[in-house]
Amino acid sequence: MPCIYNGNALFYNERMKRIMIVTGASSGMGVCFASQLARESAEYRNDVRAEKKSLSSDEIWIVARRAQKLEETKARILREKEEFESKAGKDLYPSVVCVPMDISGKSGAAAFREKLESAAKESGEICVSVLVNNAGFGTYGEFADTDTEREMDMIDLDCTSLTGITGFCLPYMKKGSRIINTASLASYLPLGNFAVYGAAKAYVLSFSVALAAELKSKGISVTALCPGPVSTEFANVASKGARKEVRNGLSPEKTVAHCLKKSRKGKLYSLWAFRWKFKAVASRFVGRYAGAWFTYKYCKRPSN
Repeated sequence: MPCIYNGNALFYNERMKRIMIVTGASSGMGVCFASQLARESAEYRNDVRAEKKSLSSDEIWIVARRAQKLEETKARILREKEEFESKAGKDLYPSVVCVPMDISGKSGAAAFREKLESAAKESGEICVSVLVNNAGFGTYGEFADTDTEREMDMIDLDCTSLTGITGFCLPYMKKGSRIINTASLASYLPLGNFAVYGAAKAYVLSFSVALAAELKSKGISVTALCPGPVSTEFANVASKGARKEVRNGLSPEKTVAHCLKKSRKGKLYSLWAFRWKFKAVASRFVGRYAGAWFTYKYCKRPSN
């Protein structure tokens, strides 16, 4: 039963289990991705058109280290499910599967591969319809003053894990599948007091663009989410409590909604706010060293 998705025939098999995966789903934008993707799938399933129904998924895996936080995310989705299905009058939402796991580094990605292989054996055939690589964290402060092991841990999660999970999911992705990688506005220019995080997200952006080019002929889309400040627990973690909230942070719900809209259209970049778009364009006209020097001198980031 073929259908149309972004102008391409979408692979569809009624016996195949379709799975959406969201990493970093215990807080912030990860919770929003999980919530909005679950509803998106339900809306597709509720559509009278067969080609829309086939875009729905059977399960959504929410992945993070903190099991209790994952249960809270699941509870939120189930509340939204009850409200949505009471109006629709039928069961439409995907099953929510909590995956409490440390996916950091090569070992974490390998453990996740085992989870995928186990699911494939149990179901006979699976398709990863949507993969959201959202897990990650940052560190504030001058590189010489930050914990080097923590910086390496950040690279393990933000880069190594993202690369590994993407590679391990690809064999289970079909025409019409979508990948969303959370990069950052920081990926556009080297930043003083944010050196390793900016470099890690520059990797994510570069990887996403190259991957999009390689996968286009296979009908698999890649979208790089490049937000500026968003109201999450990011600053509290990055500063080790020295800055409790993100300054001038914008809505995570709206940031994610815009990203999913771009992803559905097969767009490569997602920058919701006008000021983010302006800074991304302006970065092309700023020397890389000049940008790093200016932010080091005038954009101090506190850290304990």
